[in-house]
Amino acid sequence: MTGDIPTLRHKLSGSELLHVMATHSPLSARLAEEAGFDALWASGFELSALYGVPDASFVSMTQHLDMTRAIAAQVRLPIVADIDTGFGNANNVFHAIREYERAGAAAVVIEDKSFPKVTSLVAGGRQDLVRIEEFQGKIEAALAARRSADFLVIARCEALIAGLGQQEALARCQAYERAGADLLLIHSKSRTPDEIEAFVRAWNGKLPLVIVPTSYPELDAQRIAALGGKVRMVIYGNHAIRAATAAMADTFRRIRADGGALGVQAGIAPVEEIFRLQGMEDFKRLEKKYLR
Repeated sequence: MTGDIPTLRHKLSGSELLHVMATHSPLSARLAEEAGFDALWASGFELSALYGVPDASFVSMTQHLDMTRAIAAQVRLPIVADIDTGFGNANNVFHAIREYERAGAAAVVIEDKSFPKVTSLVAGGRQDLVRIEEFQGKIEAALAARRSADFLVIARCEALIAGLGQQEALARCQAYERAGADLLLIHSKSRTPDEIEAFVRAWNGKLPLVIVPTSYPELDAQRIAALGGKVRMVIYGNHAIRAATAAMADTFRRIRADGGALGVQAGIAPVEEIFRLQGMEDFKRLEKKYLR
């Protein structure tokens, strides 16, 4: 829902760490909103999983954009759209920014990998990065394309994911700051927070940082606060689809093993809860008022 939604830039102007939950559908977005998250992550990984394909640039811009638009129509939280490498070169990025801003997103995250990308956390995945100058061009194209300064362009650095080390990551992030990015997302596949914490402590730029503590979940809000306020946003990048997958798999297994659904009945959402999330009361009210 557009309108009087507080902008993401406004939320970032405060001192509180923003907690952003991944979503892959309007239903998961509504649940995240009700749980009290500050914003939503329109996740490419989660949508790829929903379609049953690898997170390797198989989901098209149209598919991801349609889902982002559907989510924006149903919730009142800012949406950070995960647009991978920008669907091509700087020209593709320019076009994508116009479309995502029109669709109701509050920000995009663009990563400095080559197209087609491979998801960051997969073991042995190809993690090729584009030249710094090429990615600066993408950032500059994104900034030129946006119609409102409230629409944020977040540059995602994958140097740590690619195993290139802290100095390369710092150099790239400094270059992306010079190109005009609004925030910097730094990612790591380390199983502990040490690599990310070391980067944050070494970062002396002006731009705030975004992290995605998927593989090091012990990096919580209290521990992030100890890093001196440099991290302004934490994204829980794939927890919605992982939670849904675990719950569905367990429910399906139990129904099959029991030969019926009675054993799972108490542990799943009642039909009435789904009706509520679907807005069934509004539907009934409108039907009563207008159907004649």
